[in-house]
Amino acid sequence: MIIGTHDTSKKVFIIAELSANHNQDFSLAKKAVLIAHEAGCDAIKLQTYTPDSLTLDIKEEKFKAGDLWQNEYLYDLYKRACMPYEWHKPLKEYADELGILLFSSPFDLEAVDVLEGIDVPAYKIASFEITDIPLIKYAASKGKPIIISTGVAEIEDIELAIATCKNAGNEQIVLLKCTSAYPAKPESMNLLTINDMKERFGTEVGLSDHSMGNDAVIASVALGARVIEKHFTPDENIETPDGAFSLSPTQLKEMVTSVRNVEKMLGSVKYDGKSKAYARSLYVSCDIKKGESFSKENIKSIRPGNGLHPKHYEDLLGRRASYDIKAGTPLQMDMTL
Repeated sequence: MIIGTHDTSKKVFIIAELSANHNQDFSLAKKAVLIAHEAGCDAIKLQTYTPDSLTLDIKEEKFKAGDLWQNEYLYDLYKRACMPYEWHKPLKEYADELGILLFSSPFDLEAVDVLEGIDVPAYKIASFEITDIPLIKYAASKGKPIIISTGVAEIEDIELAIATCKNAGNEQIVLLKCTSAYPAKPESMNLLTINDMKERFGTEVGLSDHSMGNDAVIASVALGARVIEKHFTPDENIETPDGAFSLSPTQLKEMVTSVRNVEKMLGSVKYDGKSKAYARSLYVSCDIKKGESFSKENIKSIRPGNGLHPKHYEDLLGRRASYDIKAGTPLQMDMTL
């Protein structure tokens, strides 16, 4: 599938997720675009919403104890975490100048319109929005790739989201395995689901990773993930709403390097025997006179591979030398009678 100018069938598509790590500072958001580009990411992703896109301004709904944002009202968090809509256009223009794709997760229909206005190359549906069928339908109707996180989804939710996209005439769908915990514990990742998702839903599959470090990313690429999304912060020294589970700029670059190395390592199915020249073969181990028999005392299987294949060892025992042979000579068939 093509996302912008990127063919995901040929190279893993790496998304640097800025989320709320801009800290409502435009210069920090712009710095993030540059960092994602310099790290070698294929895209940087924003989140497009207002607090009213997500919840009501009531002092009743709080995050639960134990959550990263425990005891904070939902509306208050979204208010300090959202990115002003007027930033989207200049950030998109800056990304275009650098040559990195920029797109976003819309959280309501108005956000889709905002993003259409700056001609984003794709849409991302966040995990908690997978049941927002009107949103998925509207985003899919724009005819661009739809990337859907599945962190809170049951099979039926995923099937409905896919059907909604297809009914809107859009089959450019990527599903992301996701664990919606911040941060996600290793034992909660269940990365083997990636293979099941491919077979069950027939789409390209990737990983939206909220775990610490890059182990899950590397493992998922080895399992066949074609899209990787990972949160990062442009400045790890600044406290941000999502900073606790986000990569630093250095870690982001290391992740990209690791993904590209794993791609090279995976290669293709191949049995090439390129180093066979240094495998074992049959050699004369001590001087042999013409007519003398080959025996366990005068021929050996050793490195390198310039002589006969060791499979001929038993056949040679008892045969006679056709001429004088010095020790260290690779054995050939014409040396025998």
